[in-house]
Order: sequence, then C-alpha cells, then structure tokens
Amino acid sequence: MLQLGKVYTLQVVEFADFGVYLGAGEGERVLLPRRHVPAGAAIGDDLRVFVYLDSEDRPVATTKMPNAMVGQFAYLPVVDRNAVGAFLDWGLEKDLLVPFMEQHRPMEEERSYLVYIYVDKVHGRIVASSKIDKFLDDDKPHRFNAGQAVDLIIANSTDLGFKAIINHRHWGVLHSADVSQRLSFGQSIRGYIKHVRPDGRIDLSLRPAVEVLDEQGAVIVAYLEKQDGFAPVHDKSSPEEIARLFHISKAAFKKAIGRLYKQGVIEIRPDGIQLCART
Repeated sequence: MLQLGKVYTLQVVEFADFGVYLGAGEGERVLLPRRHVPAGAAIGDDLRVFVYLDSEDRPVATTKMPNAMVGQFAYLPVVDRNAVGAFLDWGLEKDLLVPFMEQHRPMEEERSYLVYIYVDKVHGRIVASSKIDKFLDDDKPHRFNAGQAVDLIIANSTDLGFKAIINHRHWGVLHSADVSQRLSFGQSIRGYIKHVRPDGRIDLSLRPAVEVLDEQGAVIVAYLEKQDGFAPVHDKSSPEEIARLFHISKAAFKKAIGRLYKQGVIEIRPDGIQLCART
C-alpha cells in the first residue's frame, strides 16, 4: 500500500486526459498529473515520484521532490497564513501546513522556522510542527560512537556553543571551542561525534577526530622543536599547565601525545615528553 510522504519508483500503466496512472502493485494505482509527466513517457516506463495529497486531499504523485521528507527536520519559510495555520514552502505546488496547535510560537510570513515533517494520524495529512523537542528520541538509547560522521542541523545557540539535531533524531552540542566558522540557525552541515558522555549526551565536532589530533599533535611537536626536543609535561601535569603551553585541554593533550607516541614521533618519559631523533 502506498504511503504518503514516501518516494517510489512506479510504472506507467494508463494514459488519461489529465495525466497518467502509475501502478503500485495489487491493483493499486496513483495519478501523476499531466504537468508532471515527462515528455515521451510511455506505458511500462518507470518513474521516480513522491506521493502526497493534492489541494482536494486526494493522493497524487509528483516527479518534483520536496526540500525535506517526512521524518525529517527542515528550515522552511512561511508563505501564507489563514484560520487553519501557517503554510510553508517546501518545494512542492501544495504548501506544507503547520496547524496553530503545532506552532511553538505564532508564525509570521516571510520568516523561516525549523520544523519537523510528519503524517498526522488523525487527519491523514502531511503536516509540520515547530515543537521540535517532542519529535527527538533523547529518552531512547542510541548507538552513536566517537568519530562517527553524522548529519547536523544547527538548532540554536547556548552558553556552551550550539545545539544541533543529529541525523534527525537526537540532540547534540557543539562547544564554542570546536567551532571556527560562522554557523546559522537551521543550517545543515556535516559533523562528527566527538564524545558520548556516560549519561548519553553527545558532544560534537565539525572536523574528523584524526584531523583534530593531527593539528594538536603538530602544535606539540612545534613546541618541542623550540625546546630542544623536550617538555616537562605529561599525563599527570595539571590542566592549567597544559593549557598554558599548548592551548588545548588535558584530555586532548593525552590523546594527541598517545597518537604521536604510536607514530614514533615522541617518547613518553616519567618526567615529560621527548621528541624522537629523526633518521
């Protein structure tokens, strides 16, 4: 059975004056209006389409793809309002409704909002909501691992940095120290899991861990070269001393010197770290 908000590859089974019918198996079919029928389409052709409701709430197909799918968050502009709610431009001819009850704050025309797109089970329509917290799975366990690449949507700023939605499912935090570029509300960006805390909360990074470690390792090596190859700091040194010398946290320092040690770049001694002789 065809589901609203899904993308399908369906076969042309019949032509009509107002479009073509696409077969979905077991006798089910859906109309593709004439304006969306590709030139030269013939019976038996496979077409990739998105299924939603037309202005009369009838299931139809379109070859146009929305800017975001059901089950996703997106930053979309308001193009109209009426007694029912606000309407967002999501890339299709029929705008996306945000009912008044699903507006975190009253929406205004010509402004954009972060929303979640879903199928309203009561009315059977695709709608959106700006009450985003209730659609995130923060109360459920996740399987994110440090270093994993993820898709992020920047949601808002905090005293720590930025809150971001991870893979349309969970909250994460980008700390200010890990952000070296301008970020904007609603922006979609590639990111990485930096650290999963014991309570399940997630710290994020915009760069792969290896890249960050390489950069921090280069800072440490440069310092050692200026100090005749030795620095009296190690994993027992205070966070303040490490920050003063290298401008990084103690945790980052320990990871960086561990990587340099494995690469044969430094020796870790009881009294500090020593640059290995180069051959």
